[in-house]
Amino acid sequence: MSEVLMTQTAPITTTPESNSATQAPATLLGASQTATDAKTQTAAPQASAPEPEKTASTEPQKAAETYDFKAPEGQQFDPEVMKTYTEVVKELNLPKEAAQKMLDKIAPALQQRQAQQVEAINNEWIESVKTDKEYGGEKLQENLSIAKKALDQFATPEFKSFLEESRLGNNPEVIRFMLRVGKAVSEDRFVAGSTATSGNKAGPMSFNDLASALYSNQKT
Repeated sequence: MSEVLMTQTAPITTTPESNSATQAPATLLGASQTATDAKTQTAAPQASAPEPEKTASTEPQKAAETYDFKAPEGQQFDPEVMKTYTEVVKELNLPKEAAQKMLDKIAPALQQRQAQQVEAINNEWIESVKTDKEYGGEKLQENLSIAKKALDQFATPEFKSFLEESRLGNNPEVIRFMLRVGKAVSEDRFVAGSTATSGNKAGPMSFNDLASALYSNQKT
């Protein structure tokens, strides 16, 4: 609150026509005086009241008709998440600038939390792979080599990138599948090369041949 300064009024004077002049004491609100003749009394100028401080306009905030949120460089927002976020900021009547500023504050924290969760799941998968009863333990590296050969032979570059970026290449079931593919291909080629009645020929296999070999040789 701004301090209001009090101003004193002019001192009380008496006119020559007064026989006896007495000066009344001043108060905080002003000075009081008496005069025998009101016509000859000179009134003290009144102090003007201080003008009220001008305040900024407090118009209610209005939501934007459309929002075009900018993601940090090299990142993208999930469309469904941004749809929900847009609905919320509209309900709160946030202008576009305020909504973007709030997003800039919370987005890094959400991304960091998501990265921590992905890393925790990845570490859990790796531990499961190491102790898996089918291919873990002492023969882990040997089995991973077989699974990798199957991946290199049958997977497209796009699929390899997908497994790497999503970390699904460390998923125990993905490794189990690729290992069984590798073993099925190796066993089928060995049988085809040594048994004339197998009906199979050594060389590239069709999808149906691969599926038949895989599921007929898998262990339960």
